[in-house]
Amino acid sequence: MLTTLQTSYTDTRAGDLAWQLGGEPLPALAVRDLRLDGACGAPGGLRGSLQLRLLGASHQVVLAAGPGDCLETVACLPGRRTPLPARVAEQVAGWEYEFAARIEELPPYVFEARAQELLALVEGHPRALAGVFPGDPSAFTALVAHCEDRRVHWRTWHAYPQEGRLVCTRSSLSLPGDGPLAAAGAVAGAAVGTTAGTTAGAPAGAAAGAAQVGW
Repeated sequence: MLTTLQTSYTDTRAGDLAWQLGGEPLPALAVRDLRLDGACGAPGGLRGSLQLRLLGASHQVVLAAGPGDCLETVACLPGRRTPLPARVAEQVAGWEYEFAARIEELPPYVFEARAQELLALVEGHPRALAGVFPGDPSAFTALVAHCEDRRVHWRTWHAYPQEGRLVCTRSSLSLPGDGPLAAAGAVAGAAVGTTAGTTAGAPAGAAAGAAQVGW
């Protein structure tokens, strides 16, 4: 699902994004509701709902299923000035939760190609939501969700064309014993890594593949 956001592109910088687990839903510009036992293709597994929310150049994901509810926010949050964490792994509401983020720095021609390939991927995806800001097709926020019998995971992209920076995140919630949680309750406090190019110098044409596998 691809939509044009009815707001101007005024969000600040990629470095201003912060991560938060918990809290309340914030006002959204676009929302997509998914059923885990239908749209996510897990008839014999998890049952509940997954909501993708666009807050401009920010996002929220709300899960209501399994052992407990969970809400993830990546946004410019008032009063939070710590860098977006490179990695988080902890237990929350009966789930094993993992989060990872990185920032890609791209030259303009690569950034535009990467943006268009990601938006093409999201537009045709049955469990995705993307919003493009008026006036710049490379200014967008996108989310793609995947669901399995005992695990829900999603990836997001936050584009900042004025900086040539693309913030990429990936998250997962797994039932205990099924997730790759390395150490329960451990939170990596390192700042987000910055890389030049897409993935170690991968050409722009590989962007669609990178969107589907790994980052």
